[in-house]
Amino acid sequence: MNILLCCASGMSTSLLVSRMEQAAQEKGVKAKIWAVSADEVNNHLKDADVLLVGPQIRYKLPQLKKAADQQGIPVDVINPADYGRVDGKKVLEFALNLI
Repeated sequence: MNILLCCASGMSTSLLVSRMEQAAQEKGVKAKIWAVSADEVNNHLKDADVLLVGPQIRYKLPQLKKAADQQGIPVDVINPADYGRVDGKKVLEFALNLI
């Protein structure tokens, strides 16, 4: 499973990525999880099974959804509370439920 996260700069989600990887290991889920900036998403969609959008750029959802739909990839905004708490377990479950 390949989970792509998109945020404003690609940096603010790095801790979340680490926590999601840890949660995936604990669940026995083999996953590649990485984060990029909104400007780079189109270059990474072909490698993703799901796209999660950081709440700080939810305004870009229509544009990102259009690109993801062309690849047949589900996309949604990460729950702001889970994002704020850097809850890797909850965000991983959210991603798994989208696929």
